[in-house]
Amino acid sequence: MTRIAICRGCCCGTARRVPGLDHDAQVARLAEVAEVRVTDCLDVCDQANVIVVQPSPAGRQAGGRPVWLGLANQPEAADDIAAWIRAGGPGLADLPGILTLHVTAPPRRIRTAGVVSDSGHADHAS
Repeated sequence: MTRIAICRGCCCGTARRVPGLDHDAQVARLAEVAEVRVTDCLDVCDQANVIVVQPSPAGRQAGGRPVWLGLANQPEAADDIAAWIRAGGPGLADLPGILTLHVTAPPRRIRTAGVVSDSGHADHAS
């Protein structure tokens, strides 16, 4: 099953930072199609709300890697992500054009030191 990490740290998931979005509904919508883990800060606060879509085992075998999506601040973004996951997600289905607008890079510390682990938190190499 595809896993999603949804940042709800210092900026993501707050009405102060992203007013007008039902943050709980976003989590619920994505939980319909994937295993969702709510995480602490993923350190890309300028891209709030941040969602990391990890490939399913089949997607990983096909070469899929985690996809970081930022500025997922509209209900339609969750719908687009859900549709992509239903189609197969990373490694099995091409990223829809609309979601390419949301692709963001992980923070430097994660790009150079680790990945988001199964716990949904950033792992770091020593």
